[in-house]
Amino acid sequence: MPRLLLTTGDPNGIGPEIAVAAVAELGDRAPVVVGDRHVLEPYAQREGLSLRAAQPGAAAERGVCDLVDVGALAPGDLAVGQVTAPAGFATIAYVTAAVRLAMDGDYAGVVACPHSETAVHRARIAFAGYPPLIAELTGTPLKKVFLMLVGGGLRIAHVTLHERLAHSLARLTPELVTDAGLALHGALRDISIADPRIGVFGINPHAGEDGLFGEDDRLITEPAVAALRQRGVTAEGPTGADILLGGGRYHDAYLAMYHDQGHIPVKVLAGRTAAAVTIGAGAPFSSVGHGPAFDIAGRGSADPGAVLAALRLLAPDPSGGAR
Repeated sequence: MPRLLLTTGDPNGIGPEIAVAAVAELGDRAPVVVGDRHVLEPYAQREGLSLRAAQPGAAAERGVCDLVDVGALAPGDLAVGQVTAPAGFATIAYVTAAVRLAMDGDYAGVVACPHSETAVHRARIAFAGYPPLIAELTGTPLKKVFLMLVGGGLRIAHVTLHERLAHSLARLTPELVTDAGLALHGALRDISIADPRIGVFGINPHAGEDGLFGEDDRLITEPAVAALRQRGVTAEGPTGADILLGGGRYHDAYLAMYHDQGHIPVKVLAGRTAAAVTIGAGAPFSSVGHGPAFDIAGRGSADPGAVLAALRLLAPDPSGGAR
């Protein structure tokens, strides 16, 4: 089967280190790394890996790190542990190159190591997380692409994501919630869940408590759940997030209305091992659920557990490892 591509994320953070560590651990099931050779060389040497120019269709080999050398960051611009505009530019360049390669059909999908939104914005690149970028790169309408966070036994997709909460709530419509539910349903079907059961969180506490806490759920989430059911989706709700999550795991996934509503439960349970999957774009894409950890970058102490989990999400192996 085609291999996955693994971008190094922000070159000044821990991304290059954990990418190389993942390759070393996975051996003949390793992904192809997308980044800059001069950034990866010291980490590869530390792991005892040789860097080799990637060739589509070439099998992974132990002791070798196959690399797509993008050439996005000048050697003089590498500043390990610092937030810089050149590193932000390179981060997006790596993802762009990887997604285009995956769309060509030579690779199975893309996993991204941690990025810095601050660095990307310093590069004057409009960026609100990976889903909008993947939508743009794949030519998918933005309103059809969403993020699902996975970890701690939970899968939670988000109708809105990285934006001011007031703006997020103002954007919620029955149509947007329905589109997110359909994207989640399709993503679950893609991982062989034949009839996914989806729990839909309410917008307000207790999903509005029959209007006591506002009419938002009656006007937005209730019609969306009805529309999902009409489309053959097994959807329950809207129900308060605390009630759904605290009442036992009866659902295959959940649909959150905004960032913290979905991120907090997953990260409480999964910590740094959470992984984020972009759904609805038709191009398999996952990223780690933690940041670039500039404070420990380059020290050799970064844990690759999250990137390994993200790789396993896109390429599960029947033996229990990663493809």
